[in-house]
Amino acid sequence: MKSSRLRRRLAGTAAATVLVGAGALAAAPSAVAKANLLAIGKVSLQASGLRANVTYSCDPGMNHQLVANATKVNPAGHDESIAAGTIKSAKLTCDYNSHAAQVSLRPAVGSHFAKGDKVKVAVFYFDEDGFSYARQETVTVL
Repeated sequence: MKSSRLRRRLAGTAAATVLVGAGALAAAPSAVAKANLLAIGKVSLQASGLRANVTYSCDPGMNHQLVANATKVNPAGHDESIAAGTIKSAKLTCDYNSHAAQVSLRPAVGSHFAKGDKVKVAVFYFDEDGFSYARQETVTVL
């Protein structure tokens, strides 16, 4: 009988430990789980090129740039139009929380975009060593 009681106590202790661990994980700040994320919102034409609305979050002390690139999808002939824009690290608010930003993308020389064009937009972080990460892409019609 004593071994049965001991087994139940051990099982109860193990279950309590698992529940305490799960509770600690659930109570941990959710901000840590959402750092360095990107999401692309509306992409639109503007006088100087394109504008992409981006929601981002990043770690405090991060020294990376937010980069956006756009490419016209299915160009006719040699009309390969591209555009790019950057938000420097000093302009980013890195505190684990989500923030909204508008990235202005300037077209390359000879590139042009018009209403109705289908474009592929990619956003990502770019670090000082040349690595990119947290890449997100979308295809939209202007």
